[in-house]
Amino acid sequence: MSPPADPEVWLRGPLPDVIPELQPVVHSLMQVREEIAGAATIPGNKLWTKPGGAASIGFHLLHLAGSLDRLLTYARGKTLNAAQRAALEAEAREDAASRPEDLVRLALEAIDAAIVQVRTTPLCTLDEAREVGRGRLPSTVLGLLFHAAEHAQRHSAQIITTRKVIG
Repeated sequence: MSPPADPEVWLRGPLPDVIPELQPVVHSLMQVREEIAGAATIPGNKLWTKPGGAASIGFHLLHLAGSLDRLLTYARGKTLNAAQRAALEAEAREDAASRPEDLVRLALEAIDAAIVQVRTTPLCTLDEAREVGRGRLPSTVLGLLFHAAEHAQRHSAQIITTRKVIG
């Protein structure tokens, strides 16, 4: 009988240097990190395939990286800069020159930066009000951190599913 697979990240125990309130956020981001790493091996000609009109793996990787960056910018109480707005627009465009390993690296770097930010977020700031987007919609530091993690999980799940569909 083969040894049991590693449990999901959230079942591996508390993480050092992460306050209890933010353990689920970092666990989730670490799970996404593990799940998308394999996308670097998909054939480049399948990176922008849209099965049944669904979003491509290339889009999900770009959007995962960009949305983490944007959400964590809002969590810091900042507004988006020109480069972030340009990156948002670029997410919708297919780039045939993109290599899967480069897009995965971009997403992994965004996840790593997010984990650093979450680890260094003080407990006393979690309930602080934050504004999101041009509409300045209300949120909090905690709301943005949790949404960033669950949004990343959504896209990692789509990457896994799309990868299975396109073979």
